[in-house]
Amino acid sequence: MECISVFDMLKIGVGPSSSHTLGPWRAAERWINELKANNKFAKVEKISVDLYGSLSLTGKGHATDYAVMLGLSGANPETIPTESIDIIISSIKNSKTLMFNNEFPLNFNPETDIVFNRKFLPFHSNGMTFTATINGRRSKSTFYSIGGGFVVKEERKNSKRNKAIFHNMFPYPIQLGTELLAYCNDLNLPISSVVLENEKSIRQIETIDFELQRIWNTMLECMFIGCHTEGNLPGGLNVRRRAYDMHQNLKGDIAYESPHEWLESIRKTEVKFRQILKWVSCFALSVNEVNASLGRVVTAPTNGSAGVIPAVLMYYMVIENHDADFKHIKKFLLVAGEIGSIFKKGATISAAMGGCQAEIGVSSAMAAGALTELMGGTPEQVLVAAEIAMEHHLGMTCDPIGGLVQIPCIERNAMGAIKAINAAELALDTDPHNVKVPLDKVVQTMWETAKDMNTKYKETSEGGLAVGVHLSDC
Repeated sequence: MECISVFDMLKIGVGPSSSHTLGPWRAAERWINELKANNKFAKVEKISVDLYGSLSLTGKGHATDYAVMLGLSGANPETIPTESIDIIISSIKNSKTLMFNNEFPLNFNPETDIVFNRKFLPFHSNGMTFTATINGRRSKSTFYSIGGGFVVKEERKNSKRNKAIFHNMFPYPIQLGTELLAYCNDLNLPISSVVLENEKSIRQIETIDFELQRIWNTMLECMFIGCHTEGNLPGGLNVRRRAYDMHQNLKGDIAYESPHEWLESIRKTEVKFRQILKWVSCFALSVNEVNASLGRVVTAPTNGSAGVIPAVLMYYMVIENHDADFKHIKKFLLVAGEIGSIFKKGATISAAMGGCQAEIGVSSAMAAGALTELMGGTPEQVLVAAEIAMEHHLGMTCDPIGGLVQIPCIERNAMGAIKAINAAELALDTDPHNVKVPLDKVVQTMWETAKDMNTKYKETSEGGLAVGVHLSDC
């Protein structure tokens, strides 16, 4: 077991991929810290990076090389002005010099010092090795990006410490859905309150509220930017942004100047029944169009599935409850984060390990469960909703065209959000005692399906739509 906080599942970062962008970025940071801890950093004469497996096969489309360079340069994905990314990368490419952790320059040629190896390392599909030359000798360190921005080393030196934290600091350790329900029943509390008690054991309530508000603000700003940016997405597919046109057709004459004013304006607008799904789709598309253009998003639980949770939360605030406030946002994010952690512990949230069921499927389950609690569902119904949402994503492959997080990824977020709402509605009308497939069983099934899935359907762009449709066709 690991100590997995809500803030581990919902991270602020830069698109387009949590496993292929945010993970390598964080791995570069960890490598720098490792060098400093071993008193090697200041002695480094040269650096290079080898990417393996899925990181290599779809790394160009996922901007993995950009992420590595930004991480090595000391930039923070949570705070870097996204408009400066191209400036930093262009400077490195043109000068063939990288400011190592923004402390001293090193000769660095991205064309030769970032190597895309097609072979897979045995531990995980997303492997990367950083090499430093010190006094003429090479020192190597290998990391693995396992999905959702999580980074580990094969020896898992921290696993024992994480297990200790989990049991010693979380008053209600949770590995399975049945354990979560047992705590809810024993304490007579909803899922969000049980999760909050765990979070309070590792940080102050003021910090929890501040960080959850920051996560929501990032989601809202992301939707706002996506709905107000037109043109084509970068990468070569020439995909036209659709959220802008959809938003223009839906919003009418409402006036606003900021993301929060925009939200309040939409909530005051009478939304016709046939427009509801269009609004949900618009919210989801907007997030993932920002993600596809190296914008700032919240991994939920990944960048590729970042649009589902904010779209469903917006649905609740715009359609179901115009009086919803931070109290409701907080409950939603707490429940969503906990459901995501159950999937991560029992299966995977990495498309390179489990296909798109591990991204869109998990995000849809997270959103469905969270919406169910806000709609008055019991803890049992919350898990029913999560199970329904995942059950109908089982077996979904990850086959991005051109290795870009665009087709079919962006549309899948809209579909995942709509499935989450449908799952919540079904769960609210379900007697949990009549349910035949519990959440824990669908988590186990998802993992078994992931292991059985052919590698070419696991974010390699070697199967499915990725080979059925070529860049030249677009």
